[in-house]
Amino acid sequence: MSLTEKELELVAIGASIGGNCIPCLEYHYKKCVELGFSQRQLAKAIAMAKKVKEVPNQKIYETAARLNGKGCCAEEQPKEKGCSCEDSACCS
Repeated sequence: MSLTEKELELVAIGASIGGNCIPCLEYHYKKCVELGFSQRQLAKAIAMAKKVKEVPNQKIYETAARLNGKGCCAEEQPKEKGCSCEDSACCS
């Protein structure tokens, strides 16, 4: 079973967003409009691509915070408020 041209273009929308490729997104968005997708349908596809892309971003920041003592030297815990890594480069 192969994908239809419409299905492939929706995949291309997601891949364009995932790959941060503006020319690709512009091309495939236009192609989707030509194939009859509504703005609402494309908004749903874009929202799904955004959700998929944001999960790795969220996870990497959570991992960085965990590795760094849950926010040491983060904006919410400045050096003068008792940072536990006062002598490290991140606090100098």
